[in-house]
Amino acid sequence: MTSLRTVLITGTSSGIGLATAVQAAEAGWNVVATLRDTARGDALRAAAEAAGVGDRVQVARLDVTDPESVGAAVSGVVADHGRLDAVINNAGVGQLGTVEQIGVEAFRSVLEVNFFGVVEVTKAALPHLRAAGGRLVTVSSLGGLIGQPFNEAYCAAKFALEGFLESLAPVAATAGVRVSVVEPGPVASEFVTRLEPSVPGLIENAGPYEAAFKAYFATTAGLFEQAQSAGDAAAVVVDVLTAERPPFRVQTSGAARELAAIKLADLDGSAVQGVTGPWLT
Repeated sequence: MTSLRTVLITGTSSGIGLATAVQAAEAGWNVVATLRDTARGDALRAAAEAAGVGDRVQVARLDVTDPESVGAAVSGVVADHGRLDAVINNAGVGQLGTVEQIGVEAFRSVLEVNFFGVVEVTKAALPHLRAAGGRLVTVSSLGGLIGQPFNEAYCAAKFALEGFLESLAPVAATAGVRVSVVEPGPVASEFVTRLEPSVPGLIENAGPYEAAFKAYFATTAGLFEQAQSAGDAAAVVVDVLTAERPPFRVQTSGAARELAAIKLADLDGSAVQGVTGPWLT
């Protein structure tokens, strides 16, 4: 049992999750850093040791698509540390392609991780977060606000995620739990390189969308050349975790805030279409 505040973080093998785990430990939290395959935890362990916080980062298994795994992980945190003060939902998968190409099953698969996985972890954690007067932070995306071409499944899952959490936030607040979503824009991480299917395969099977796909990839390649680092995005997540009065919604960069502002003031949808439409030409 520990006197340190304890946070459980999902999806910590790389990118924002890994950086958040290390930075949360540096900020004085006891971190239970979870991932589906603990064999992929070496990079996290090395980063924590290099930062001098290896003793405050515990690697544990959690598969957000498996209710038994979620329940065991949450119960294990409480058993080992006596408390659960915060959860950071970060685990997620990407998916490129339009519905004609990828099919409905791809949508179900992405929703299973990016939406239902968060619901499962949240449900299991809330009793403990209520007891601690804690907080729930979820890494969403600008894709949770702005529908992006060829990201239909991903954006659908993130839109659902933000609707769930925006609805939950005032309810959880009555029980002393703060709920926040963090919306990164482009981030330089392995998340992008692990997207399915591969870019050549998408173009090969694009059919009538081939020209639009090629234009999209050319546009996004430019965007990711200016991508925010995972560490910078993680710093915003940790700021929300530690803030006395965390906001419900926060973006991780100036560019992300500009795009979010366009969407939140776009009553008829024309402004967003004016931004994303040119990506395909």
